[in-house]
Amino acid sequence: MKKILNKLGFRKMDEMEQHIVFKAQRNAYLFLMVALLFWTFYESYQVFVYESKLNMIPSILLYVAAAIQIISQLVITHSTVKDEDTHKASPWLRILMWIGAIVAIAGSAILIGAALLVAGGMK
Repeated sequence: MKKILNKLGFRKMDEMEQHIVFKAQRNAYLFLMVALLFWTFYESYQVFVYESKLNMIPSILLYVAAAIQIISQLVITHSTVKDEDTHKASPWLRILMWIGAIVAIAGSAILIGAALLVAGGMK
């Protein structure tokens, strides 16, 4: 199997190739997040100005993408760092994580409430 993959051009990347791929993935991720953010703002503008139907797709995609990135980062960090002394988060980091969690929950509640209000007002 390894010979077949080598003939097809699949091989283990060296550090330079990994760094290049990482930068390309980061740039693509940032582009998608900014595009979804602008799409979300545009849809919100359409709802408030023209009283059109609310399209929740960009908001949901933006929220899910951010959540997946944060959760993935936490899981990978937890599985990579096994030493308890270096794994303990600083108090400021814990405070920021709690604030982020509260803001995410409050944002979700506001987003769902706004969607229900708009959906109820469209009837």
